[in-house]
Amino acid sequence: MIRRAPGSRPRLLRLRDSGYNIVRMLKHGLALTFLFLITLTVSAPWAISQQEGVVPAYNAGPPPKGVKLPAILDKDQLWGDNAQNRYQTHAYDLAAKIPTVLHQQPCYCYCDRMGHNSLHSCFESTHGARCDICLKELYYSYSEHQKGKTATQIRKGIIQGEWRQVKLEAAAAAD
Repeated sequence: MIRRAPGSRPRLLRLRDSGYNIVRMLKHGLALTFLFLITLTVSAPWAISQQEGVVPAYNAGPPPKGVKLPAILDKDQLWGDNAQNRYQTHAYDLAAKIPTVLHQQPCYCYCDRMGHNSLHSCFESTHGARCDICLKELYYSYSEHQKGKTATQIRKGIIQGEWRQVKLEAAAAAD
């Protein structure tokens, strides 16, 4: 039995009176759903390209005669997080030794989406020092080049994923 004060009316819980606004909640829910769908739509091509084996950008041959490649960043220009490990700085020394080979290799971190056109581009800035994929591909390329393989043969190995086997600490110590 519910007791009321004499002369008072029974009070029904009104959502409006409780500070709980259903319309506002629905608007927020729809906005969040819309943002989720947009994010999913925008990220889908990236996920699909990695799953379908799409080869990232690379140059099929060396640069034309007379065309100079952009400089590889000097290891002395690396600092902080970009130079915490020997394999980061050593990679830039190796990249400077084989710029034409790197120019002909794809980079499976898919940095071509931010304007890179080959693995060489990664080492023109600090990007290469921060990316394990770039570093592994660099050490793989250098090692295979030392064995006498051509840029085309190295590219085939990269496309087949052989670079994934590279252990960065061991690779830096070996050279």
